[in-house]
Amino acid sequence: MGTIWELDFYSRPIIDENQKKIWEVLVCESPVDTRQSVESLFRYAQYCPSTQVNSVSLQNALTEAIEKSGQSPQKIRFFRRQMNNMIVKACTDLGILAEPSRRTYAVHQWLRERMQDVYPSHPNYQPSNSPSVQFEVQPPQPLPDALIGQKWMFVSLDASAFAEMHEWNIGFSEAFPLEMLHLSPQTRIPGIIILSPRAIPMAAWMSGIEPALIKFYPAPQARLLLETGGSDSWFLVKQLNGSSQTEAAGFEAAKQQAKGVHFLAIQSSPQSEDFAGFWLLQELSLT
Repeated sequence: MGTIWELDFYSRPIIDENQKKIWEVLVCESPVDTRQSVESLFRYAQYCPSTQVNSVSLQNALTEAIEKSGQSPQKIRFFRRQMNNMIVKACTDLGILAEPSRRTYAVHQWLRERMQDVYPSHPNYQPSNSPSVQFEVQPPQPLPDALIGQKWMFVSLDASAFAEMHEWNIGFSEAFPLEMLHLSPQTRIPGIIILSPRAIPMAAWMSGIEPALIKFYPAPQARLLLETGGSDSWFLVKQLNGSSQTEAAGFEAAKQQAKGVHFLAIQSSPQSEDFAGFWLLQELSLT
């Protein structure tokens, strides 16, 4: 996997001398495993006057970020759909693939920190409510028949266990450092393991659609959905009954206690010590 960056380009709760909101470009490296420290991830921030909010200014900021980092990313993820055209044009002109994504964990956490610690200290800070980012999730689709798991189960691990994730034998994976979220080592991280004799092709397919989160919907029909990419949704379990509904509710509760963190794993059998695929996920409240 090549280097991936995450991007946000939007107005901030700071005003200029003309009482207009100042905009900001935030770019950060997307972590790929749990060993990376937050300090090691490349970050770049640049304010932008409201009169220069266009693809050219964004392209110039990205060019400077590339010069500072010493490398160009293979792909840039972003979560603000309303900025799609501007972001895609700026990135395309630089020969970089840009895609809307819900896997923008690092830039989201950085933005939260700046909202709390950076912008309020600015002399022209003007608190305001940020508009929520609404993702129009597509109606859920069934998984391809060849990729439906033979069995699945709810499991959980202590957060401390992920410090050794780099030592696990995994075919396809993506993760991030839990220190980024300041989770205690004892925090229980809930997850789902899919068991399938076609574990490898299933994991390869999952990797291609970029898993973002798993969510339990109790009504109108209890089900588990896998949400991927920018807006896709899939039936992981189309109908839950009895004890499985109780387990699913427990999964959601544990996810909330873990700041939305959870995981998806794929194995060939319960006896296997290897993972065909393993993704650390987080359900974000995007703003």
